[in-house]
Order: sequence, then C-alpha cells, then structure tokens
Amino acid sequence: MEKDTGLRREIGVWGLSANIVNIIVGAGIFVLPAIVAEIMGASGIFVYLFCGFLIALVMLCFAEAGSKVTRSGGAYAYVETAFGPYTGFLAAVFMVMGSAFSDAAVANALVELIGLAFPVFTNQIIRVLLLFLIFGGLAYLNVIGVKQGIGLVKINTVAKLTPLILLIFFSWKDVSLANLYIENAPSFKNFGAASLILFFAFQGGDAGLTVGGEIKDPQKTVPKAIFIGITFVLILYILIQTAAQGVLGDQLPDFKEAPLASVANIVFGPIGYTLLLVTAGVSMFGMLSGEILNLPRVLFGLASDRVIPLDKLASIHPRFKTPYLAILLYAGIGFTLAAVGGFRQLAVIASASMLLVYFGVALSVIKLRKMDNTDSGNFKIPFGYTVPILSAGIILFFLSNLTGYEKIGILVFIVVLTLIYFLVKAVSKGKK
Repeated sequence: MEKDTGLRREIGVWGLSANIVNIIVGAGIFVLPAIVAEIMGASGIFVYLFCGFLIALVMLCFAEAGSKVTRSGGAYAYVETAFGPYTGFLAAVFMVMGSAFSDAAVANALVELIGLAFPVFTNQIIRVLLLFLIFGGLAYLNVIGVKQGIGLVKINTVAKLTPLILLIFFSWKDVSLANLYIENAPSFKNFGAASLILFFAFQGGDAGLTVGGEIKDPQKTVPKAIFIGITFVLILYILIQTAAQGVLGDQLPDFKEAPLASVANIVFGPIGYTLLLVTAGVSMFGMLSGEILNLPRVLFGLASDRVIPLDKLASIHPRFKTPYLAILLYAGIGFTLAAVGGFRQLAVIASASMLLVYFGVALSVIKLRKMDNTDSGNFKIPFGYTVPILSAGIILFFLSNLTGYEKIGILVFIVVLTLIYFLVKAVSKGKK
C-alpha cells in the first residue's frame, strides 16, 4: 500500500526522461573523448556501449529498490533497509565522498579550461586561489538561500545540450572515415581502464529517480523513462565520440583540456571554438552549483538522523534557514580534493566510490525481494534476479581495473569507517 505523501503525481514519461538526461549529461563528456581515444583509439565506441548497458541495469535496480523503500535517502535508504545501519552508513559516506571527488575532478577540468583562455591560471598558486573562489563563492551563494542556488542550476540544460547537438549535426562534413577505422582490437586491460574512467560521464542518473513521489503511474513510467533517457544519452555520447574521432583522428588525445572545442574550431572556426569552450565552462560550473546545492542536504539529513556523529551539521542558519555548516563542510572537502588532485585521478576515484554504492543497491534488490514476497504492485525488474546479479558482476569487473594502490586505499578507508562507526556506537551506548 502506498503512503500518502501529499505530493501531486504530475511527472510523466517525457518529463522523467528529460530529468535523467539532464543529470547524466554533465561535465565529463566535454573532457573524456580525448582520454578514451588515448586508451582505445577508434574502438572507444565499444566502451560507451558497455558503460551505457551497465548504467541501464543499475538504474533498473534503483527503480525497483525505490518502489519498495519510499523514504528519502536514495541509495543510502535502500542499502540501510536491506542490510542494516552499518552498511547504510558505509553507503552514505561513499555517496558523499564519491560526489565530492566528482566535484573536485570537474573543478580541475574547469580551471584547465579557463587556463586555455587565460594562461595565468596555469600557475599553481593562482590555480588554487581560483578553486577557492569557485567553491567559496558557490558555498556562499547556497548559504544565503536555496532560491539563489537553484537559479543557477536551471540555465544549465539548454546551455549545454544545444551546442552539442549543433556540433554533432554540422561536424559530419569534416569527418574522415579513415580516422574511424579500427586497426587493432583493444586489449582487455585497456578496455577495463577506459570503462572505469568513462563511467564518470554516465553516473548520476539515479538522482533523476528521487522524484518518485511525483511520478504518474510509476510502475509503467519509470522503466519507459529509463529506457528513453539512457538510450538518448548513449546515442548522444556515441555521436560525440564519433565526431571527435572522425574529425581529429590520431590528434584527439592531444586536446585533453577541451577536445570538443578543438573539433568546433575545425567545423565552425574560432567562433565555434569559443562557443564550445564557454558551453563546457557553463556546464561544469552548472554541475558544481547543482552538487553544492544538493549534496550538503545529504550531510544535513545524515546528521539529523544521527547516522553520522556530527550533530552540528544539522544546524540551520538563523537568518537564511539553510544547512550552512553542511554546505561549508562539503564545499571545503571539494576544494581540498581539487587542490591536491587532477581530473583523471579524481574521476577514477569518484567512479570507484559510486560503483561501490551501486553494487550495494544491486544486492539490496535481491535482499528486499526476499524481505517482501507479496505482490504489492511495486515495480519489479523482469527476468528474476538476472539484472541485479549481472549489474553486480559488471561492477566487480569495473572495480578490478583499479590499481593496487587504489584498491588498498579503498580497503583502508572502509576499515577506518568501520572503526569510527563501532566506536561511536560504543560511546553512544556508554552515555545511556
């Protein structure tokens, strides 16, 4: 039986599809074509197909878990309901850290982009100052009011999609078929490495399903919207990679800061280069503004629910009525990570963090089915346990491509989180 939340169900198939597309198509696609080409050459398209297949499977898992667990919290709520508070705590921390690493990666890409136009920003000290201004400015904007924060997010969708579609449409006259010829099959190792970093451009679509309480006929609308949204993103990404590879060929890996702007320079001339450069900057800045608007609310919720032992993060600003300490902490973490790392390194860690969360959600689908054997009319993925098991298996393949250093780092992080969790639990019991 569905709980009456008081929300009006007004979001249909196309509205939900657009929401998913808007969230997935972020900043990564403006940078990653060159990195994929460096690893895979002309065969990079196969990596896009593989990543698109995985994200479709994962989002189906989110759809089923979300139809059973109706409280807020997204992946954290699904994992916590299925496996208990400890596992939920790990999922929550990896959600926040994955987003923080993602924001740091995008901020680095944005600064590199600005450095192309103004070389002074390539200086290390000035680079760090600019990162501080970006995170500090967005934090201030979101502290003084949610209206100001969400206003920045609204302009992003049309600003980033329109130039991309125009670039794809007009670039075909400059595409050389010789540049698209696949000379050698990629190695299994390269395929895995490219998949891991490219997944950065596909993650985030699960956030588009958080409007579950306002979707019309969710049992039918959700799977249709996932299919339409993921298909659109996949076609868009493949066409972008094909256009970039076809126009620039072997030179594509040389334009890591702004590969699509370099394509636009050939297709449209200097005006096109400037337009795509600005579009990429707007998209990156818009993504950061949206993250710093939304993710601190997760920290605020975790502190309010006492999932993390930081009661101060549940504080509300007396004047602006915003979770100001959570906003400042999240922005501070993002700035620190951005200052010490580069795009590629941070993107891999962000992908790994979110893959661990997605792995938990895939397993939670299996557990939630066993906990609720009734046919309550909730959305259920067809073909039994095939989709969640296949999702979990592919995620493990992605994670296997981490370096030994990265795997050890994640394991150490989990051990530290485990110690913190049980220490806080023991202290809490002692106070009672």
